Amino acid sequence: MLYSMTGFGSAEARIGERQVIVEIKALNGKQFEMVSKLPPLIKNYEFEIRSLLNSLLMRGTIDFSITIKQEGASKPMTVNTDLAAFYFKGMQQIADKIGVNTDNIISTLMRMPEVVAPDQDAMPEADWLKIKEVITTAANRLMEHRKHEGIALYKDIHSRVDAIEGLLGKVAPFETERVEKVRTRIEQMISDLAGKANLDPNRLEQEMIYYIERMDFSEEKTRLKQHCIYFHTTVDNKDVAIGRKLNFILQEMGREINTLGSKANHADIQQIVINMKDELEKAKEQINNIL
Repeated sequence: MLYSMTGFGSAEARIGERQVIVEIKALNGKQFEMVSKLPPLIKNYEFEIRSLLNSLLMRGTIDFSITIKQEGASKPMTVNTDLAAFYFKGMQQIADKIGVNTDNIISTLMRMPEVVAPDQDAMPEADWLKIKEVITTAANRLMEHRKHEGIALYKDIHSRVDAIEGLLGKVAPFETERVEKVRTRIEQMISDLAGKANLDPNRLEQEMIYYIERMDFSEEKTRLKQHCIYFHTTVDNKDVAIGRKLNFILQEMGREINTLGSKANHADIQQIVINMKDELEKAKEQINNIL
């Protein structure tokens, strides 16, 4: 089963007098990396949030944000009335002295330093445990999104490996012709060097054995077939994060395809190898999107 690396999940709940909204976005990433936007109220829980999401989402570049609203305000605030009264007294004295109207002094007063400040009350442990549940719900929804996106990736990547297997089957009809061409070329070479009358059958046989052994790619074909089978088996198992393993298998497939091409010595087989490489590169591109 394949899971996409990308996804989105959100959840919200009312906890006491607070409305909690969690949003999580995931993009491709080799490791687990998280960028978070946390309100001061739960800043102390950042490490715990990171550990929780790492266990649930495994890897990827994670954009995590949580908003806590209280009575319609996204940032609960407190007003320092004693400080405000102190500022007001000074402002009023100045206004009276220079004869300035103080009708709009409140708006100015509220902008003075530390008159209005974020609510720094500690989060009760019981409320934090409920917020963890909201975060977990959002992460699980993101994983469902990843699973849905993985269905399309599953179909595409299966078709790529199937195509490589199909192309591998097209090599066989050219193998006999390939060997005969080598035999003809060696015969011509020896004939040109020694003359037909002096052609040594034993020498010809030795040359044929040497070149055919160098050109033999039966082991590469067998290993490539086995890698394809292992790839399908791995894709179909129940593990969630298999992107790295599939990438390793594709690398091994690539080695066998490259060796097959270097030994081909036949135009039609070379063309088949080129098509194999094309399908392999497309499969690698999709692997980068897999968890």
